[in-house]
Amino acid sequence: MRALPHVLAAPKDGAAIAHLCLRPARNERQFVDEITLTKARGIPGERWMTQPWLRTEDGAPHPGIQVCIIPQRVLDLVWTPGAEVLHPGDTFAADIDTSEVNLPTGQVLQVGSAVLRVSEVFNDACVKWKARYGPAAYDWIRNPDHRTLRLRGILCSVEQDGVIRTGDVLHKA
Repeated sequence: MRALPHVLAAPKDGAAIAHLCLRPARNERQFVDEITLTKARGIPGERWMTQPWLRTEDGAPHPGIQVCIIPQRVLDLVWTPGAEVLHPGDTFAADIDTSEVNLPTGQVLQVGSAVLRVSEVFNDACVKWKARYGPAAYDWIRNPDHRTLRLRGILCSVEQDGVIRTGDVLHKA
């Protein structure tokens, strides 16, 4: 709880991205300097097309979970590069306020040459978050009073194909 003021003080826009991460299979992480995003296939090389955790009524991968963005300040609380604890697997981290007030559902985001849209799908931290980072971190993320803060980050669909690179800046469009 002591970290909350620091997390909430994150910039509202213009955040450099870090930790570009691919998840080719469950519990696998590949850190890369560049990721291609496509509206039709999500992130080529990712498991979204073959193993999504959420599907549409017709069985297709839900487009609202193509890209995951975690607030850098939250990531810094639970994970350190090179640590034995597995990275949460978000596509990238950005030092940005991911609250509903700052990034409402439908907000368009520009990063690199790609365009994203904030999804209506809520990222509430799964049981893996609890196992990896502990009950206190899990309960903090899932605290009902924190729901609108989206501390676990946001999920997005790809609206325009493009390429993002470490260091690119995420902007509200």
